[in-house]
Amino acid sequence: MLCKGLDERGVVFYTNYGSDKARALEANPRAAVTFPWIAIHRQVHVRGAVTRVSPAETAEYWALRPRGSQLGAWASDQSRPVADRRAMADRFAEVEARFEGADVPVPPEWGGYRIAPEVVEFWQGRENRVHNRVRLVAPDFVPFRLQP
Repeated sequence: MLCKGLDERGVVFYTNYGSDKARALEANPRAAVTFPWIAIHRQVHVRGAVTRVSPAETAEYWALRPRGSQLGAWASDQSRPVADRRAMADRFAEVEARFEGADVPVPPEWGGYRIAPEVVEFWQGRENRVHNRVRLVAPDFVPFRLQP
């Protein structure tokens, strides 16, 4: 997953609604994401309910994507088997020809999801595993320290 948005409402990412992760989220609309900064021994973990973002928010993000990424989203049945690289290249060429000289619309099976934070945890590594861990839990997000 590639984080494409982060604000007070949560963490946003985009995918094909037929992908493995989208099907898993439809069956169980809860997820967690961890952002590690390994070199500085820190990470942030977010956990919560997942909902689709609005079509307007999807369209706004879609317009910012490079054209090649837009075409690639049309060309790929994400997470589905493909015969070989050539088949993918041929499909991309077909899509490229289809939209030549025109804006590429958002595919109907493509859009975003938002993980609404219910639990946020900040972790900082320390010597001898005496790490700093601070957790915030919805709805008040009052911080409390956890033992490592």
